[in-house]
Amino acid sequence: MNESKDFLRTKVEEDLKAGRYTHVVTRFPPEPNGYPHIGHAKSICINFGIANDYHGECNLRMDDTNPTTEDTQYVEALKDAVEWLGFEWEGGVRYTSDYFERLYEYAMQLIKMGKAYVDSLSEEEIREYRGSVTLPGKRSKYATRSIEENVELFERMKKGEFADGQHVLRAKIDMSAANMQLRDPLLYRIRHTSHQRTGDTWCIYPMYDFAHCLSDYIEGISHSICTLEFENNRVIYDWILDTLGLTQQRPYQYEFARLNINYTVMSKRKLLELVNKGLVSGWDDPRMPTLAGYRRRGYTPQSIVHFCDTIGIAKANSIVDVAQLEFAIRDELNLAAPRVMCVLNPLKITIENYEGSELLEASYYPEDVPKEGVRLLPFSKEIFIEREDFDENPPKDYYRLTPTQPVRLKHAYIIECKEVIKDTTGKIIQLKAHYYPNSKSGEDRSGIKVKSAIQWVEEKSAKEIEVRLYDRLFEDESPKGSEDISPYSLKIIRNALIEPAVIDTKLDERFQFERLGYFYADPIDYSDKHPVFNKIVGLKESWGKKAQSTQPNKMEKKVQIDGKVVPMSQAQHAFFEHYTHTLGLNSEIANTLARDERLSSFYAQTLEEFNSPIPLANTVANEVARELKDKTLKELKFGAKEVAQLIKMVEDEIISSKIAKEVFEEMAKSGEAPQTIVQIKGWMQISNPQILQSIIDEVIAKNPDNVAKYKAGNTKLFGFFVGEVLKATSGKANPKMVNELVGKTLQS
Repeated sequence: MNESKDFLRTKVEEDLKAGRYTHVVTRFPPEPNGYPHIGHAKSICINFGIANDYHGECNLRMDDTNPTTEDTQYVEALKDAVEWLGFEWEGGVRYTSDYFERLYEYAMQLIKMGKAYVDSLSEEEIREYRGSVTLPGKRSKYATRSIEENVELFERMKKGEFADGQHVLRAKIDMSAANMQLRDPLLYRIRHTSHQRTGDTWCIYPMYDFAHCLSDYIEGISHSICTLEFENNRVIYDWILDTLGLTQQRPYQYEFARLNINYTVMSKRKLLELVNKGLVSGWDDPRMPTLAGYRRRGYTPQSIVHFCDTIGIAKANSIVDVAQLEFAIRDELNLAAPRVMCVLNPLKITIENYEGSELLEASYYPEDVPKEGVRLLPFSKEIFIEREDFDENPPKDYYRLTPTQPVRLKHAYIIECKEVIKDTTGKIIQLKAHYYPNSKSGEDRSGIKVKSAIQWVEEKSAKEIEVRLYDRLFEDESPKGSEDISPYSLKIIRNALIEPAVIDTKLDERFQFERLGYFYADPIDYSDKHPVFNKIVGLKESWGKKAQSTQPNKMEKKVQIDGKVVPMSQAQHAFFEHYTHTLGLNSEIANTLARDERLSSFYAQTLEEFNSPIPLANTVANEVARELKDKTLKELKFGAKEVAQLIKMVEDEIISSKIAKEVFEEMAKSGEAPQTIVQIKGWMQISNPQILQSIIDEVIAKNPDNVAKYKAGNTKLFGFFVGEVLKATSGKANPKMVNELVGKTLQS
């Protein structure tokens, strides 16, 4: 359960303590008229989350009261979304149509009480009679019908004797009420349309306000949680239940602010328009904000749930930056996704002084990620690099391959260009190069200094793939609909090349294509003959809040600010050179620190406290930078000293790097010293080999099939076992010791 409770959980606890309810029952009641989107995810997480937190249950109920817009495909999509997010509903799926007979009886009861009447005004007249915020409404002349006449008319409505719109059933409340929802609201309307579940049995259908509260009552719901647009409708909810005398163990409605995200449309009507007009490939188009779209793009259910938990539950409407959602998946994949190499725009290189071939061992993960796993990279004299990683006439500060500047091939050798071959139009079609035999990655004895490493693939073993580069569907921060679609939301590359280890793997796996972003094998279009990979998200956030769509620029050391690419100043460049050449930072981290005076100053202070340049830089450029998005340095609840202490605790193996992130979050909230937080929370790293071995033995015992696969040669599963041990210890296990012990155990 969340330690910091939102107002809904506070209310639930108050009700339980007061004895109003002994058992919590919530419900997720979507209308099956479209695919669920990210806004539904928030509602799912709230309703199912509260039920789980208080050992209750949550119902899944389809609000199928409008047969003109509903479809069974939407029912299945909603069920699939809830299951994908990891939640289970109580019993079978429920439908408002299950209660049509009882709802009809409740409506007849209101008629017989003189609290409802059949109205024969036209739709325009009803709207006109309703009045306005400043003018009271006027009651229909048909409200004077006798109870007997109303009963007869309502029965005939049920039998289908009247045309659509000829009559409606209305509650008789107060046409002068300040809350206009109480001005004799509609309870039933006529619809001669076949229903997806009841067929032609009914030709009258209840309105949402009537069906919702009664369905909640029938199901024994304790807390009816709705979005804020239903706040004014709560008076009808209460009036119907109270008027019918359904006051024992009755539900109450509570509202929260719906999820609004910039650069995103979440109107199902507008999303349906995109689908019907063919502007997207369907409801599961990876650019769509539907859960099916996010799933196909490669988002994980954990990242969606984490995002919903992170944004919290508010009482007032606000707009969430879509970058927060992108951060959720990026943050997860940064630790989970294996790194591999892909070339989107291949340029061939022949290494003239290399003969034969070899297999180079390359790690799937960088040193700062507590996971292990290696693959073998075929290497020969003919390779491909990214075309933009060579420049014949390079701009200043270009650190990749040029006619005079060597570069390292990632995990391989340093090469230098010897000849540029062009076609008749002047386009570069091939490079001839030499390699330095003593420069092999991990064994470099060449003495050659290079400023960057680039990705590559070997010609014979590389696999041609299709890459779909997805970006935000809308270019406007507050899009109205189809007119705001970005022309840059999808770029398809059909002749990209990937290293062979990626093809020889299961489909449901995400990869980091080095320097390009995170990618996922398309679950619909991928095949062995035609592999297709979707870009999930870039390696870092590249949109400013006011960013304008721009054409891709040649890669340089630049920063994107409000849509404009700005070159480094001389002072920033000096910082960058110091960070990369003297301190050994990677170019992305160095770029972030050099360009922000506050970050560079903070980083310098941390180095004075503790000399560990790379870990400190990573923390300052990511965690500290995130805190400074909406704060000044003075407003931070921690200082450079506390950050340095935190990193020292990691390096002293007192806590793991994963726990360090949680400690940092607590520092940012409370201002407590990291040592104090770790002591209070009990987050000390587990380094006792006996304790770790017992946990490893349990993991091994629970996964005999994976053990057999590992011993049969599937060494990729090593990372699985390490991850399970870390998960079992909530990230507190010493990752180095876990790797060592898991390796020994699997070899025994």
